[in-house]
Amino acid sequence: MREDNQVIVLTHLSQLATLFLGFGSLLVPLILWVTQKEKIYEMDEHGKQIINFQLSLIVYCLLCVPLILLFGLGLLGFIVLAVIAVIYPIINAIRVNNGETPKYPLSLNFIS
Repeated sequence: MREDNQVIVLTHLSQLATLFLGFGSLLVPLILWVTQKEKIYEMDEHGKQIINFQLSLIVYCLLCVPLILLFGLGLLGFIVLAVIAVIYPIINAIRVNNGETPKYPLSLNFIS
């Protein structure tokens, strides 16, 4: 097993694929995690955090849909989730590059 922070940084940044492709914020990190978790030191832990974060965002987006009918709170929720979905992958990629531990807010623990 080798240590390769660049691949881990790339995995965190791959969550931004949706901004460019319209999809892939879950799919691209999932593929990187599954194919590299046995080869790269700490990839398994980072991959689990990323997948948990992306699945949590999906759950929160689904919860925002009915909230649109309640004074438009769902729209506010979508905006907040969009900002979180863009900012935290960048922040955590920088943290990993500096040797720090990444943290994702509001992340539910689907995979442990």
